[in-house]
Amino acid sequence: MSRIAKKPIPVAANVDFNVKDQVVTVKGPKGQLTMDLHEAVTVEQKDGELHVSATSDDMVYMAGTMRSLINNMIEGVTNGFVKKLQLVGVGYRAAMKGKDLDLNLGFSHPVVYPAREGITFETPSQTEIVVNGVDKQQVGQVAAEIRAIRPPEPYKGKGVKYADERLYRKEAKKA
Repeated sequence: MSRIAKKPIPVAANVDFNVKDQVVTVKGPKGQLTMDLHEAVTVEQKDGELHVSATSDDMVYMAGTMRSLINNMIEGVTNGFVKKLQLVGVGYRAAMKGKDLDLNLGFSHPVVYPAREGITFETPSQTEIVVNGVDKQQVGQVAAEIRAIRPPEPYKGKGVKYADERLYRKEAKKA
């Protein structure tokens, strides 16, 4: 039995939760998210908590997965999700161009990364990027795409890296 699926999900008072035809809708102060439930999973709301259960014993793993996804939806519409990136390198800078992100990463041209719906960027300094959003998967995906434009290289560590990322540095060749 899944231990994660047994744990109830607390629902804050300012969050509206609705399940209709296996479609979960969560509304909160930061926004609204929807998701399709797996057909082998049911969700019940009791006493301000959500209980996720599987309809059959061989699909218990899906109940744990759906419970985690619903919990992330509730956390996203109440608090939101944040990923921080750092630019390491001489002349590497980030700036806002309207809602889009303008990156100078050592290429012969600036790279403009367009903002997706539901995602906002902040640049507290020229070498920091903060990606904010309601959907955890989308925030992580956008941060990964920005990092993939110029991933950190192993010798000097130049490139775009996550703020909490530790890089494995290689020693330079000896003559």
